[in-house]
Amino acid sequence: MAIKLTNFVDLNPKEIQMVLEWRNHISVRKWMLNKQEISLQEHLDYIDSLKKSSDKLYFLVKTNKEYIGVVDFKKIDFYKKEACFGLYANPDLKGVGSRLVSFSIKYIFDILQLDKIIIEVFADNYKAISLYEKFNFEIFEEKILNSCKVVYMKLDNE
Repeated sequence: MAIKLTNFVDLNPKEIQMVLEWRNHISVRKWMLNKQEISLQEHLDYIDSLKKSSDKLYFLVKTNKEYIGVVDFKKIDFYKKEACFGLYANPDLKGVGSRLVSFSIKYIFDILQLDKIIIEVFADNYKAISLYEKFNFEIFEEKILNSCKVVYMKLDNE
């Protein structure tokens, strides 16, 4: 199955609107640190900020003719050889999380050539934690962020 990535800075207006609708969907938004609805202007401003960022990449992911979700790579550090990643699936689809995780791991290890991946997940997001554990991510730290318990998981390239 062919995967096509479109960098957020290259999205067309229809794709920008679609991603914003996904991000604001309650099933996506409830797992974000910022649980507020994002306005179109805020969304456009954030996309514009990505043009100047050297440690963040956001992609719209498409397989064949279907948009399946968004993956992001943040805190990309080529000196430490690590990055954080996040994702959210098209809320109209089920069962695409594994494909997004698998792709993200390959991207970080093979394309960016980094050695360590770190993710942060709400401690009560059992479905996501279970998914990441299937890919051998391990919990190494817990913190409170915005009054929410967050677990940090890592995967080393071995």
